[in-house]
Formats: sequence, structure tokens, C-alpha cells
Amino acid sequence: MKTPNATYIESDNLSLVEYKLDGNVGVVELTNNRKMNTYSHAFFQQMDNAILEARYDDEAKVILIRNRLPGAFSAGAEITYLQACTPGTKGNFCLHANETLSKFEQTPKVVIAAMNGHTVGGGLEIAMSADVRIMARGSAEGKTYRVGLPESNLGVLPGTGGTQRLARIIGNSQAIDLMITGRLLTADEAMALGLVNYVFDGDKFDEGLSEYLNQLLSKPSFTIGLIKRAVVSGTEMSLHEGLTLERELQNRLFGHPNAVEGTAAYMEKRDPNWVS
Repeated sequence: MKTPNATYIESDNLSLVEYKLDGNVGVVELTNNRKMNTYSHAFFQQMDNAILEARYDDEAKVILIRNRLPGAFSAGAEITYLQACTPGTKGNFCLHANETLSKFEQTPKVVIAAMNGHTVGGGLEIAMSADVRIMARGSAEGKTYRVGLPESNLGVLPGTGGTQRLARIIGNSQAIDLMITGRLLTADEAMALGLVNYVFDGDKFDEGLSEYLNQLLSKPSFTIGLIKRAVVSGTEMSLHEGLTLERELQNRLFGHPNAVEGTAAYMEKRDPNWVS
């Protein structure tokens, strides 16, 4: 496939992002491990399709973004692709990336980024569009994984949501410092800043991730979807508007069978049987 206004050629048959259903988990998998899951125009076309598949899949209660093989969640934009683009194409590339990643935030299902490898540049920008980030400390062979936004070392800024999402996650001062120095963090350093929610050793990563996913799957998916909506949409509003949204969503939950079942199960000291 030829990207408009660029000389960079990509194969239409190259698999970069795939969607599959694993039980009740909709898995958006980054599959081009040979290139550390770097991204280009074709990548975001496939990512866009995968997000929509996950959104419309009624069996998918939770969405998981993960790299297929350990070692690299994503190293961000493919430099050779950017070199081949005209300035106009680069601008549209960033626009398309922003539109695509925003779909994760707007989808009323909790999105987990499973970062089992280096997560730098645009790779971290992908992970920050998720609701929860879980990272491996390193490989079973002892390699330490790093995370950060080093774009300033290339004379540019993190242009697919990095400046906005990082500041909203860890605050302006910490975000500015991390971006202007371009330094990379260990998983534990990232968790201390609030950038990562959970950290596991490499040989325990899949087990820890599975336990967390099972915990979410035991909850009513309709409820946790509305909790996400209240937070994501409400924090973009004034406090008064956010509280109004919260009450409206709570009233929807009060009228849902899960509210009756949850209360009954609590009183009867048993596990609830959620409708959805």
C-alpha cells in the first residue's frame, strides 16, 4: 500500500495489528515484533479496525492491548516511514493516530495495556490511551524494560497524544520534565510516578495479568463501563456538569437488574449472578 504523498511502500498483506476474542477478553494484538511494533499509516488503519471490532463484540467484556511476543510493546513511529512523508502527510498521520487512539478512551469498555517489553515514544502514547497499564520489569533473561517519551532527542515532541495524556496522568511538572529530558524509566520508576498501575517480573507477568483480568471479568461489565464513562467524560467537564453526568449514569444503574442482584447477593452472603 502506498501512503498518499509519501514514497514509503507497505504491503497490503502485512499483519501489524490483529483482533481476537479470548474468552470474554477482546485482544488487540501488536504483531510486527520484527520491527518492535513500530507504527505507520497501515498500522493505524489496522488498529482502527481492531478497536471497532472490539467495541462491537458483545462477547468482549474487557479490551486488552498487548504485544504478541515479549520484548517490545512498541517503539513508536517507524522512522523510515516518517522520512518518506511530506509535511502534510505527517500532519494527517498524527491526526489519524489521535482519532484512532481516542476511540479506546470513548469505548465503554475498560481497556488494559499489557506492556511486556520496551514501551517508548509512540508506544507509550498507545499505552496511555488505555485505562490501566500493566508492565513487566524485564525479560526472563534479565533484560530491564524501559518506558518513556524520548522524542525531544529527535527535535520533535510526542505528537500522537503524548503531551496531553502524560500531563493528565502524572501532572504538568513531572510530564514536562520527562519529555524535555527524554529519559527512560524502569517499570518501577514509572509506577512510582503513577504512569503504570501494576508491575510484575517477566516470568510472573502473564500470571499477574490473568489474575487482574479475571478480577475485572467477575464484575458487572455494564457497571464498570459506566464508571469509565463517568470518569473519562466527567473530568472534561466542570465539577457541576460532571456530578450531573454521574447522577444520570447512577440512575441508569439503579434501574438495571444488576443493582437488584448485587444488593440481594450481598444480603444473602453469596456471589452475584450478573446479567451483563
